Formats: sequence, C-alpha cells, structure tokens
Amino acid sequence: MLKGKTVVLGVTGSIAAYKIVDLASSLKKLHADVHVIMTKNALNFITPITFETITGNKCLVDTFDRNFEFNVEHVSLAKKADIFLVAPASANVIGKIASGICDDMLTTTLFACTKKKLIAPAMNTNMYLNPILQDNLEKLKKYGYEIIEPADGILACGDTGKGRLVGVDVLLDRIIYHIGYDKDLKGKNVLISAGPTVEAIDPVRFITNHSSGKMGYSIANKAYLRGANVTIVSGPVKEKAYEGINIINITSAKSMFDVIKDNYKSFDYIIMAAAVADYTPISVAENKIKKSDSNLNLELTRTNDILKFLGENKLPNQKIIGFSMETENLIENSKAKLAKKNADMICANSINNKNTGFMVDTNLVTLIKKDEIKELPFDTKENIANGILDEIKTL
Repeated sequence: MLKGKTVVLGVTGSIAAYKIVDLASSLKKLHADVHVIMTKNALNFITPITFETITGNKCLVDTFDRNFEFNVEHVSLAKKADIFLVAPASANVIGKIASGICDDMLTTTLFACTKKKLIAPAMNTNMYLNPILQDNLEKLKKYGYEIIEPADGILACGDTGKGRLVGVDVLLDRIIYHIGYDKDLKGKNVLISAGPTVEAIDPVRFITNHSSGKMGYSIANKAYLRGANVTIVSGPVKEKAYEGINIINITSAKSMFDVIKDNYKSFDYIIMAAAVADYTPISVAENKIKKSDSNLNLELTRTNDILKFLGENKLPNQKIIGFSMETENLIENSKAKLAKKNADMICANSINNKNTGFMVDTNLVTLIKKDEIKELPFDTKENIANGILDEIKTL
C-alpha cells in the first residue's frame, strides 16, 4: 500500500516514544521507506538502534553528525519525505516549531519539508491545556499542520485526563489517509449500507443473517482513503471504520430504510452492500411452543425494499449500486435485479465457495451493468472494494 513512499517520524522526549517502534514496524510491513529522527531528550526513553533495526535506516539525532554520505542531510531527507509525523510531540518541541526555532535535526528537517506535516502531542494534562500550548497548536493549524489530538486516560505521571498519545492504529490511519491513495473521489458524497439487519421476534429472540459487514466496510474505508465523504448505515458488526467516516448504527430493516429515505438526496453514490432481511415478524403465535419443540410459528410481513425505493427516486447524476447473493443462476438473477430495481450496477456475490460470501476476508464478485458484465478476480475484499469503486467512477 505504501510502496515507494517515504515516511519521516520525529520522536521527542516522552515515555510514549515506545509506541513509535510499533508504528515504524507497521509502516515497514506496508512497504514504506521509514526514517526516524530523534531529539536528544528522546534518547532517555529509547535507543536509536531499536529504530535502525526495524527501519533499516540510520536514526538521526545530531544535526552535525559526520557519519553519513556527503550531503546536507536535513535538506535531502526533507525533500525525500512524502509525509512527516512528529509523535510523541512534547510541549517544548511544539513551542519551538510554532516559534520557528530550528536548533536540532528534527526541527531543522521539519522546516525544510514541504509535504504534509502531522503533530501528535503527548504530555501532562495541565501542560496540554495550558493556553500557551493551545495557542501554539492553533498557530500550527494556521500554517497547514494537522494536529492529532491526544486521548483521555491515565497518564504516566498518575494524573487522569487528556494528554495520552493516541494509539498506533490512529497514527497509521492518518498516514495511510494522506499518502496511501490518490484522492480521485474527493468531493464525492458516498452512502454505504453494511452488515446484517436484525428483526426482533420478542424481547429475547430475533431473526438475522450471517453478514459480517466486511465487504461494505472495505468499500467505505477505501472510498474514504480516496477522498470521499463517507457515511455508513450499519447493522451490528465488529468491523472497524477509519476515523472521519460517519457511522449511523441501525438494527432493523425498517430503521435502515428510514435513515436512507431521510438522507439519500445528499449523496452522489449509494452502495447497498448490507444483507437486509426480506421479512420481519409481526407476532409469535401463542401457545405453539412446547418445552420439547423449539419451532416458532411466525406471522411475517415484507420489509421495505430499499434498493427499489432508491431506483424509483433516483436523482439526476446520482448512481445507485446494489448487491446480490445467489446460490444459482447468479448472473441471470442479477441482471433481472438490475432492471427491476432501476439500479446503475449490481455487484453479484458468489456464495458457493467457502472462501467467498459471508464471514471471510476474500470474495468473488461480478459487476453487472446494462451494457457490460465484468468479473473481478478472486481477491481480498479490500482489493475488490477498490475494483468496485474504480467501476463506479465510470458510470
């Protein structure tokens, strides 16, 4: 994902410096070229050799270190960088950056860098809330720096409050967002439904399906990384969405329909990836359940056909994409669904293989349009999500 990208990590004097070891490792696994610059105070918490072992690059500390190839090191690394993250960022370093002070390798290289710069503060709560520190952060925002706000929790000093360095996953997400993908969907508003719906029988029992939401969330995450403004209408799932994606949690098919009906006009692309129940129980027939018999006699009613509603009420230039899951006649049934629902594309999902469909990370999808049928290669749902988005752009 980050092959050919150069990430520069600036590490300052904070107990949270150990987290950046995991971040550097995660970046290397994504094939990024990772360089670490440490302040002298950071050496009190972690040694340069730790970063050098993980990244394969010399960890820089001294601005006037002569043990490197002859060039102006802070300038050459600044030019090479695709993104520069200072984490953990101490109050001292934040103050120096905001004041234009370049007195070490980290601040000097940062000032020479013209690419995206991120600051992730970590410090005592009272230090973080100090109005001088807050003024410095606002000043950095004005100059285009992105501030990754610290988390709440128990701090190393024993205090509780805001000041903890955010998790490695958050830092990694922000780096991937900025340099992982071209922003070819920037300005597009995308609504995606994902996961199952749950239809209550009574206060204890319910009807649902095996949908994990993996496909829908993969599409949502990739659309976000490609610059779209993304909203997920999600049934109960365990999947994770990137920070910055708006998630509307629902339970039943009716609640999903109501949310989409109220909001669909605001979106350029609507992708119905959820496994929505066709029926919902009206009641349980009384006195039909014996102690030795768990069968339920249910009175059912059809749920709202969300895809049909969207097709019938589609706005000009709005694109509607549906999903289908069939055990037989996949292509024929999907073509019929495309016409009947007035959709722009149907993603036909194969479920005849243990490695496709529900609860797995891979899939086999055929894209059905009015004038074209295109089978995507068997792949991970993340890669298939990009293939689906590529095709949506051509509609």
